[in-house]
Amino acid sequence: MYFLNEEERRHLLKRLLPKSRELEVAEELRGWNWHTAPLEPPYGCRLALYEVASSYCPTNRDLFLRRVARVRVKPNVAMVRGSALHAALVHVLVAAKRLIYQYGVERYTEICRELQALDPPSLSGAVRDLAPEEQADVAQKMALLTEFEKARIVARIQEVLVKHPYIGEDSLANLALPLVLEQKLDGSLLGLSQNLSADAMIAFEPMIMDLKFGEPRDFHYLTTTGYALVMEAVYEYPVNLGCLVYVEFRDRRIIVRRDLHIIGDELRQWFIETRDEKARLVEEEIDPGVAEDCHPTCPYFRVCH
Repeated sequence: MYFLNEEERRHLLKRLLPKSRELEVAEELRGWNWHTAPLEPPYGCRLALYEVASSYCPTNRDLFLRRVARVRVKPNVAMVRGSALHAALVHVLVAAKRLIYQYGVERYTEICRELQALDPPSLSGAVRDLAPEEQADVAQKMALLTEFEKARIVARIQEVLVKHPYIGEDSLANLALPLVLEQKLDGSLLGLSQNLSADAMIAFEPMIMDLKFGEPRDFHYLTTTGYALVMEAVYEYPVNLGCLVYVEFRDRRIIVRRDLHIIGDELRQWFIETRDEKARLVEEEIDPGVAEDCHPTCPYFRVCH
């Protein structure tokens, strides 16, 4: 899912990377200036990054109910499905890295054979709580995702081995799978949770990647922007690139669209303003009221109605 195709690589190398390196982000909007306005958190509460970046509820009453009213609800089907599919992808990628280190370059055929025989992870408790037909749907999609990713990884391993005859296992893992998965980050400097987890990060040219299994939304850019700011705050180097990876299932096919984007001043300012607005809602215990156009799949729909 995270590996760019040839057209996307050309777009990244010939357009986005040069632009991002010339980007003049306002110094006060760089994450390493977390101790000064406007990045300095104006309130004491710490929000999870998804709480800042998610705007599925038009009035943000879901945040009020969760953090102020302390209402606990079960995740909806889309949330359970997304979590399970993300876990399946991590399962394959981590297994591939483990096999490379276990067998080494000389036994690459065993790496490929065991990887191709890898099964999807077991269904989580949240998936087993779904209706039988929904469980079957999630299981089928996890299997499709696993097979899709296994084929891609085997091809990448073989491509690297063909090009580099004297490569070692650590370099093979790094070149074939140049991703840090579920990168743990402490967002407390920016008024966020200290237990953040970015879906994936490409280390060669710092780029935040976030995986989505639903329809594209404008506010999805807040996720990559928030992680970029946290990366800058923690490691003090610029992170100018983001990529939203949208995955769609059509019958037994997987369709992937990647939205590569530059994280400039506008997105950074949007994230900061959203963070402050939502932190104020929690800190001052403001009930924003029920939205006029609530979606019936919202986990808090029955609470509000």
